[in-house]
Amino acid sequence: MPYDLERYDTFDVRRYREESPFKIHGGCGLMGMCDESGALRSGEDAILAMAVQHDRGNGLGGGFAGYGIYPEFPDHFAFHMMYHDVAAKEEAEALFDQYFTVDLAEPMPTRPVKGITDAPLLWRYFLKPYENKLEQAELSAEDYVVHVVMTINSSVDGAFVASSGKNMGAFKGVGYPEEIGHFFRLEEYAGHTWVGHNRFPTNTPGWWGGAHPFTLLDWSIVHNGEISSYGINNRYLEQFGYKCALGTDTEVAAYLFDLMLRRHKLPLSLACKALASPLWDDIDRMPEDEAAVMRSLRAVYGPGMLNGPFAIVLGFNGGMVALNDRIKLRPLVAARSGDTVMVASEESAIRAVIPEPEHVWAPKAGEPVIARVKDMEWPIHGDLHLDASAISCAVTGTDQSCDTVEVNA
Repeated sequence: MPYDLERYDTFDVRRYREESPFKIHGGCGLMGMCDESGALRSGEDAILAMAVQHDRGNGLGGGFAGYGIYPEFPDHFAFHMMYHDVAAKEEAEALFDQYFTVDLAEPMPTRPVKGITDAPLLWRYFLKPYENKLEQAELSAEDYVVHVVMTINSSVDGAFVASSGKNMGAFKGVGYPEEIGHFFRLEEYAGHTWVGHNRFPTNTPGWWGGAHPFTLLDWSIVHNGEISSYGINNRYLEQFGYKCALGTDTEVAAYLFDLMLRRHKLPLSLACKALASPLWDDIDRMPEDEAAVMRSLRAVYGPGMLNGPFAIVLGFNGGMVALNDRIKLRPLVAARSGDTVMVASEESAIRAVIPEPEHVWAPKAGEPVIARVKDMEWPIHGDLHLDASAISCAVTGTDQSCDTVEVNA
């Protein structure tokens, strides 16, 4: 769909920063779906799962993330961008030219959909960092991209990065999720993993950049609930160079997973225990070796622990993980059928896609549901740091002084 660029010179972001006139704190719906064989599923399945959960939202936010959707650009970082005006687009593109080789820049494919009005300027870019600048900065490609994402979101007025990973993308905005899915023509994409969200904003505004999923690199988060620890989580993340600029509590979850899994190289099970830590009474009843690890996690990652009611799904290239808070104050149902693992806020959403699942269960509080794509590189370390003394090594980076044990994941 061609863009009338002049229209975006007068785009008024304030109209999207309104909250719902009423609040239902148990609202929001989510889903995650992963084919562990690596087979690709149409985005229509993700739309269907979210359409069933229509009444969990109020039209102020919907979105999806798909993995494996850009096989023609497997080694490029795919930036999905939102711009409130042409000036923001030009400023962001100047930064892209400064940091990256841009191999393709084009409007996001969309179609007119009733209910989706006054969308920002939506653009996508397939990029690769300049090798010489990576060497000069002495950064990994991932840290280099994170730096650019934080710079754009925090300093380019009117520009927001919707997603920045490889062979993946986020599609989100103001509207119900089925409207957003059709607006972005998701039936034209196929992925091995999908996550989706229907938003009912309670404490933060409903606007395009604040819709779920929230992403960084390959990580994408959808969330039902409230992260009451947002303030301390935000201050903790700032110590590591992350900047929360999108006006919602969920943003911290994406950055915390990036910090723990990619930078600190925690195994997935321990990262989940750090974010949804067992209660002290439960820790006291554990075997001493396990209790020592849990105490160390709480000591090292206390400011990163997520307080409040939540159900979240983390998608990434290689699989997904779903997690409840440590008391299970938000709904989460899981199911398996053959190679497909699916989670959702409601069982009806699962059965709309998988009419007769082999196994359906309600995950326990703080216990992750993990799906892993076969033969795909796993971006997460195995069961390392199994003793309490090794937990701090993840933060200090002094692996050589720690006794670590490698267990096949």
